[in-house]
Amino acid sequence: MLSLIGRGFFSYAVSVPLVLEYEEVALRQAAELNISPKAVQAILDRLCFWAEKRPIFFLWRPYLVDPEDDMVLEVAVESRAQYIVSYNSRDFGNLDQFGINVLTPREFLQQIGVLT
Repeated sequence: MLSLIGRGFFSYAVSVPLVLEYEEVALRQAAELNISPKAVQAILDRLCFWAEKRPIFFLWRPYLVDPEDDMVLEVAVESRAQYIVSYNSRDFGNLDQFGINVLTPREFLQQIGVLT
């Protein structure tokens, strides 16, 4: 999905708290994945450059089991997203009231026609 950013296949939204969470997790896991901190910053810079930046003025917390996932939900609700893309789709329980579908990356790429 990272290789498709900025190529018109999809749009996505972020918030400052969400990007900071991505940065903290990515830098913590960088050594395990043999990725330099500089490469992590470059990926985050690209992610932020193409993203719709959304301010969050309301909180739905606590709504989900994992409070870190609530940040994703807040951005999705505020941006009126159709999808949340996550490997942890079962962590995003009942989102019917928000009209948001949760898909794995594979399912999302199939939905947008990149994978068959």
